[in-house]
Amino acid sequence: MPEPSIVVSGPDGASADLPAGTTAQQALGTLGLIRGPVLAARVDGEVRDLSAPLERDATVAPVAADSEEGRAILRHSVAHVLAQAVTDLFPGAKFAIGPPIADGFYYDFDVEQPFTPQDLERIEERMRAIVAENQRFRRRELGTAEALELFADQPYKREIIEGVEESEGAGARSVSVYDNVHPDGSTWSDLCRGPHLPTTKAVPAFALQRVAGAYWRGDERNRMLQRVYGTAWESRKALAAHLERLEQARRRDHRRLGRDLDLLSFPPELGAGLAVWHPNGAIVRKEMEDYARAEHSKRGYLPVYSPHIGRSLLWETSGHVDFYADAMYPPMQMGDKGHDEQEQYYPKPMNCPFHVLVYRSRTRSYRELPLRLFELGTVYRYERSGTLHGLLRARGFTQDDSHIFCTADQIVGEVVDALRFAVDLYADFGFTDGPTRVALSTRPDKAGIVGTDEGWAHAEAALREAVEKSGLEYVVDEGEGAFYGPKIDLQVTDAIGRAWQLTTVQVDFNLPERFGLAYAGADGAEHRPYMIHHALFGSLDRFFAILVEHYAGAFPTWLAPVQTVVVPVADRHADYGRRVAAALTDRGLRAEVDDSDDTMGAKIRKHQLAKVPYQLIVGDSEADDGTVAVRPRVGDQRRGVPIADFVEDLAVEVASRRSPA
Repeated sequence: MPEPSIVVSGPDGASADLPAGTTAQQALGTLGLIRGPVLAARVDGEVRDLSAPLERDATVAPVAADSEEGRAILRHSVAHVLAQAVTDLFPGAKFAIGPPIADGFYYDFDVEQPFTPQDLERIEERMRAIVAENQRFRRRELGTAEALELFADQPYKREIIEGVEESEGAGARSVSVYDNVHPDGSTWSDLCRGPHLPTTKAVPAFALQRVAGAYWRGDERNRMLQRVYGTAWESRKALAAHLERLEQARRRDHRRLGRDLDLLSFPPELGAGLAVWHPNGAIVRKEMEDYARAEHSKRGYLPVYSPHIGRSLLWETSGHVDFYADAMYPPMQMGDKGHDEQEQYYPKPMNCPFHVLVYRSRTRSYRELPLRLFELGTVYRYERSGTLHGLLRARGFTQDDSHIFCTADQIVGEVVDALRFAVDLYADFGFTDGPTRVALSTRPDKAGIVGTDEGWAHAEAALREAVEKSGLEYVVDEGEGAFYGPKIDLQVTDAIGRAWQLTTVQVDFNLPERFGLAYAGADGAEHRPYMIHHALFGSLDRFFAILVEHYAGAFPTWLAPVQTVVVPVADRHADYGRRVAAALTDRGLRAEVDDSDDTMGAKIRKHQLAKVPYQLIVGDSEADDGTVAVRPRVGDQRRGVPIADFVEDLAVEVASRRSPA
């Protein structure tokens, strides 16, 4: 009887007849698709192990080690090696979950004592031994009862398996397990969907990085586990480059530079996730705020202000109490105690409902639309303590919040203008490459969405048309819109290659419906307006942190807290130095005089470390000639520069938002 055969095809259309049961790796090899390190195969669109047998006709494609999918598989596999090493070294350790994450992986463990740096060294050494053993990753399918028996002494694995039984019925399905097979045939097993590397020998480069506490399933009511973080890459060179980026990021950390440059601080008395801005940081922030106000006004936005708290009725009407309660601070009980008129007030997590109230304050006509409202509004969100990260993830922050109320046929024009506004803003703040990723997120496939089919279709089509008219390249993130409307997200890339999500332009069906918004149309009938949200900075605080790290604290001159320091050579030059500084401040420039007792060398060094754009050295010849010696942060020094010329040059540089950096 002839052996059953299948047809396998490559992405280029080439095909081959092969015996049924041929592995994905063999199929790739036959089609000549293994060029360089390949860690897995995409079989009919699904990523699978190289050892996976093919039982029917299929299209196959390689998953390269240096692709994002390949790196995720590598990191997930190294996470298993980490868990095996921990259980080898710490008998009785309970292991929970170990997924790949951006640029690395982690695994959570329940152990008697927290891991020390010395423990990490031992674990990494054991991992290298496991890798050298060339252990094979072998997939098995087990019934839930069999899996519960296999992980009898692993409560976190059992909880996951029992969750499968609860959702799909006992015995209703199997779960997949991966064995790490030792050379002697013994195994170490983990519950996992995969896919994984063929063997541990395919791990080229990894490093453990740190340990942190993490609650099981992210719930503070659960046990605190030890989370070990690591990273793995397709080559030693790629690992070294990543570690260098991390070192760069460490040196640029806005919390560190915030302290060193006296920009801001996070006093423990204030509470986690909250900052105080020092004068230097406040000057930069004021420049950002002034920019936002001026540019919004130039584009036809009207300023509004709203309070920091609102009655529970407001948040119930908006839906925040139902959909957003976990991220809101608890309500405050207001009113006379013991009286029925006591009411609850919430610190605001968003500005949107207040702007809706401004719109709804009187009858609106189509002639007033689009109505563009803008506010630098501070909001308060109760982020979990484990997610807090300086200003990048805070509990109190200010948004440059805009809400546009418009008709259906105005959406495209308003979104185009918002996107162009964002591109201009990025350029002005030094992200001259503009957005490096633009994504249109469409209607989610889940219950509870608001709006009509017609409204969603119109809004998605309008956003697509707008992003195309803007000239920006974009991708479509299918089903990633919010329940209340589609959106466009923009990312920028900083000086060391990190991507940051900044601007979101969002269409909202929810609030206009919940608050019964309307306008009188040209036909005399009442119509529901469309509502567009956007915040170009996103969060002013977060954008500030990104700027600090992007520039490594060396702000462009227009943003620098101190733009110029005048350094007198000797005490007798101090009066002349003050006249120079006055000429600068009279033009609205930020200048100081350093007439301290420090030596000239110490002064210059101090202001270099403070990343001041310009130091002006003044001595006898400068005082006699009415000039300054210019020592820029970068570039060549100049002597004999007339004061008026330097003041004019600096004023032009600041007005044009250029920088010596």
